[in-house]
Amino acid sequence: MAIVAPTILTETLDEYKASVDRLSPFAKRVHIDISDGEFTPAFLLGEAQLYWPKEWEVDIHAMVSRPSEHIDGLLNLKPNLIIFHAEIKEDRAALVQQIKAAGIKAGVALLKTTVPSTLADVIKLVDHVMIFSGELGKNGGTASLMQLEKIRLIKAINPAVEIGWDGGVNIENAYTLAQGNVNVLNVGSAISDVDDPAEIYNVLTKEINKHGVI
Repeated sequence: MAIVAPTILTETLDEYKASVDRLSPFAKRVHIDISDGEFTPAFLLGEAQLYWPKEWEVDIHAMVSRPSEHIDGLLNLKPNLIIFHAEIKEDRAALVQQIKAAGIKAGVALLKTTVPSTLADVIKLVDHVMIFSGELGKNGGTASLMQLEKIRLIKAINPAVEIGWDGGVNIENAYTLAQGNVNVLNVGSAISDVDDPAEIYNVLTKEINKHGVI
């Protein structure tokens, strides 16, 4: 069963608070982006400023070049999942082990050009692999459905791993993504940029869990 996870991508504390307030009435699992202004051009809110309602299940997407410089702060927040990028230059296996040792799930994100076989050792270790189809640090990207082919390759390496998708999810493609074995659809502007985010969240949830008709 797939799930919709609204995304919070903000540059200021005021914007962050507004996002939390808008999502609090209905969101269950939420995807929060942080960045260092180096791995991605955007300089988003950092881990030291994050907070969320205790009932939320939170995944933190760390778009940072050196996760080791952020890991202690992220672990202290006790999220459900911490996702770092496959393209970093640090020891990815060591990061996974450190995250899991704290009782937190570990995930890895793959940019469009990253081939799963090049990090098979890491995919075997993580709980979650996120296919990144958007633009780093920006909402409103396009879902490149050709990236769905990566899921077969990822599952061949780790059949039990949870699959996430980030980038361009909307009402038109959500069902296709869910049918393509995406477990967590991280949704940015399709929810954040509308007048009634709860309504769109509910529509998306129904869409990804509908039964196909032959």
